[in-house]
Amino acid sequence: MTLANDDPGSSTGAAAGGPRGVALRNPAPSVTPGTLQKIGTKPVPPQEPSLPEQPAEPAEPEPPVSETGGMFRSLGNRNYRLFSAGQVVSNTGTWMQRVAQDWLVLDLAHGSGTALGITTGLQFLPMLLFGLWGGVIADRYPKRRVLMLTQVAMGVLALILGVLAVTGSAQVWHVYVLAFGLGVATVVDNPTRQAFVVEMVGRRDLPNAIALNSASFNGARLLGPAVAGVLIALLGTGPVFLLNAASFGAVLFGLYAMREDELHPAAPVKRAKGQLREGLRYVRGRRDLMLVLVLIGFIATFGMNFPTTTALVAKQVFHTGATSFGLASSMLALGALTGALLAARRASRPRLRLLVGAALIFSVLEVATGLMPTYWSFLVLLVPTGIAMMTITTAANSTIQLSVAPEMRGRVMGLYMFVFLGTNPLGAPAVGWMAEQWGARTSIVLGGMVGVVTALVVGLFAAPRGTIRPALARVRLARAREDAAPGPAEAAEG
Repeated sequence: MTLANDDPGSSTGAAAGGPRGVALRNPAPSVTPGTLQKIGTKPVPPQEPSLPEQPAEPAEPEPPVSETGGMFRSLGNRNYRLFSAGQVVSNTGTWMQRVAQDWLVLDLAHGSGTALGITTGLQFLPMLLFGLWGGVIADRYPKRRVLMLTQVAMGVLALILGVLAVTGSAQVWHVYVLAFGLGVATVVDNPTRQAFVVEMVGRRDLPNAIALNSASFNGARLLGPAVAGVLIALLGTGPVFLLNAASFGAVLFGLYAMREDELHPAAPVKRAKGQLREGLRYVRGRRDLMLVLVLIGFIATFGMNFPTTTALVAKQVFHTGATSFGLASSMLALGALTGALLAARRASRPRLRLLVGAALIFSVLEVATGLMPTYWSFLVLLVPTGIAMMTITTAANSTIQLSVAPEMRGRVMGLYMFVFLGTNPLGAPAVGWMAEQWGARTSIVLGGMVGVVTALVVGLFAAPRGTIRPALARVRLARAREDAAPGPAEAAEG
């Protein structure tokens, strides 16, 4: 699979009678494709959610949480077990390829951080250019069949890169082209795969399944880089690419073996003009969704470039080899795996307050990670950083999917993945350039500082009435009264 966190939990509720943050709304009533174009003269956008001091109860009850099965309750679903097993195998191969790809580029480009950043950026550039259309495809066609096609495409690309590396013919521009091709397949695969989860497990177990997807992804992230480091040291990068190509067969088998009568597919949206604009209007009219997307966008662009930054820190700051680089990636994955399992234990629905708090903690930890004086202290701090990172991504994914209408889910998830991954072509080269100009440490610290500012700003906009804004108004009024009051000399003259 591609390197997207399923990336990608939930919050604890507010204390009784205490202030609340922005509560994500339940899906609006279903609309048929093209409805907005057919209603009279001008389409009416969804109303923006208000922020009352005590928000009203949602119009529709939230899906009940399964009381059986605990942390792994979604695995009771046969189709999801097949899907999850294939993901473990394929994600392990993908993380092995990611380490091998980065190491191959560093070797071919003589340690150039810019070349490494360009490779990462090209892999995510198609998401920036075409990401929104991937969501349209996810809504328009059966998701299971679409996923089979994307898996075949990604397996073929890995096979080509493996053959080039094994024969000694690989050049930097080959890696650039194949990374871009992988990104094109990802454009369709990511939103389709995200939206397919609810068709396997239903709304009730969706947050748990998303968290388990992240646990599977990060378990592979923990194992894959470590195995890749050993294989690269023993055999070189070529065999790693070939193993990844073979790993896509596990996903294809799982998809093929599913029982269609046990799925809960959303009705495909028929082709109609303006469907992409319809999805954008839907999100634009939802302030709760907009705040989540802004927070995720800035954090992902500037703060979640660890594949680039850990490679540069391992090679340039601590002067270690491929094995140590793989260990650093595995330590981050250990934290992410822990965070995903903690998210799977939660039963309450995520709220924006959890996202803002996790984003702030993650960004502070990232700044501290960049300042660590030794390689071992750098490794240790990657674990809590990974926990905070996974808390952000699982909560954001769950809140987005549970807050949209079924016929809009593919397009909204396309926009989410566009923000989460599509901004990487801007962030990764910038981080690589900053690392070359000012050092790898500085690139990590600056990324964390951007996250701190973003979390504070989003938290300010999300604060309910009766808390931050009136308090600031009272402070300004007190200062104005002090300025208007006569001084001691003026009082004496009077």
